[in-house]
Amino acid sequence: MVQLVGIVGSLRAASYNRMLLNAALQSLPDDARMEIVDLSGVPLYNQDIEDSQGIPLPVMLLKDKIAAADGLVICTPEYNGGIPGVLKNGIDWLSRPVDDQPRVLHGKRVALLGATPGGLGTTLSQNAWLQVFRALRMELWNREGAFYLSRAWQEFDDQGDLQEVATAERLHNYITAFVEDLKGTP
Repeated sequence: MVQLVGIVGSLRAASYNRMLLNAALQSLPDDARMEIVDLSGVPLYNQDIEDSQGIPLPVMLLKDKIAAADGLVICTPEYNGGIPGVLKNGIDWLSRPVDDQPRVLHGKRVALLGATPGGLGTTLSQNAWLQVFRALRMELWNREGAFYLSRAWQEFDDQGDLQEVATAERLHNYITAFVEDLKGTP
């Protein structure tokens, strides 16, 4: 069974990226499971907190889940042409302390998705993540290319489900290919 952790880079309950990650969850093949984690309990990174109190409990729990997972599915918004602060903050905490990076992040395969109301998708945000992933030795999975939804307000119905069969099939094929590649990883 392939175990995934899904992370949404937005705190908004009705975010397009949350809808996209939920759609990815529904698209998983039968031999995969994904736990979607919430970043709302992760405090802003502050080394003073780390030095005086250690790693906060929500971060420790998240680190353990990611360390045990075969891969990550990250849905990133694009805010002002870049990486969303909530998600970057979460990744920053996951990278602490530095000597725990190999256990949690090094070599971790990441499927990166994104949805935005804009016309370019999350192209700029996804490109900006490349530098962060390289620095943390995470592996961006890109066999199927980038997956993003432009004009996301047209893609989802009032219940948050994908409206277009072609988009749902593309997402299913994307997430299935990611799972298949993870099964082939020793």
